[in-house]
Amino acid sequence: MAYRSKRLIEAAKLIDKTKAYDPREAFELLKQTATAKFDETVEVAVRLGIDPKRQDQQVRGAVVLPHGTGKTARVLVFAKGEKAKEAEAAGADYVGDEDLIQKVQQGWFDFDVVVATPDMMGSVGRLGRILGPKGLMPNPKTGTVTFEVARAVQEIKAGKIEYRVDKQGNVHAPIGKVSFDTEKLLENYVTLMDAIQKAKPAAAKGQYIRNVTISSTMGPGIKINPLRALAVGQ
Repeated sequence: MAYRSKRLIEAAKLIDKTKAYDPREAFELLKQTATAKFDETVEVAVRLGIDPKRQDQQVRGAVVLPHGTGKTARVLVFAKGEKAKEAEAAGADYVGDEDLIQKVQQGWFDFDVVVATPDMMGSVGRLGRILGPKGLMPNPKTGTVTFEVARAVQEIKAGKIEYRVDKQGNVHAPIGKVSFDTEKLLENYVTLMDAIQKAKPAAAKGQYIRNVTISSTMGPGIKINPLRALAVGQ
């Protein structure tokens, strides 16, 4: 049996485990149950009615949260020439080509998101086994393989997040900090849920959004009624 702190046990008492809450009520409850001494990250876990083993039922994309995540991502851009200059001007933390590829191969990971221009992907492909398992490999579906590097960097810095279904059919994503007011958390949440809804594979049958749970880093999970998942005003 996993150890549960006295703080977590007390927080869990505020939650009715048999209930699926309306979004607004759930976020207000989350703020009450987040009692750690640091500004906890708020995360959403969505169980989807898909078969993650099937290629035609993959769910993956990116979305810019209106209020960001509360954390400024460190962006690495693989680009050359003018595109490298554009990335630097847009605020990329690291910009380079073969030099940075070698650095990553040697075990350097001081970045959160990787962007690459299409002409660099032949070389960046060598990093697939390193970046892939960490979810950091650039991908056209998430807008991280593009010649519009300035726009990509600016969107990431503004709060763009990526989401993808895992092997169990779940999507996990951060949507802010506990210090955000309820309205901002709700707006970020609805933006993410709307993106996931629009990404529904044509091959998916039956109820698409099965379960939704929100939690803070150290707090208990709180279920949201999946039928109310997009109801901001409720």
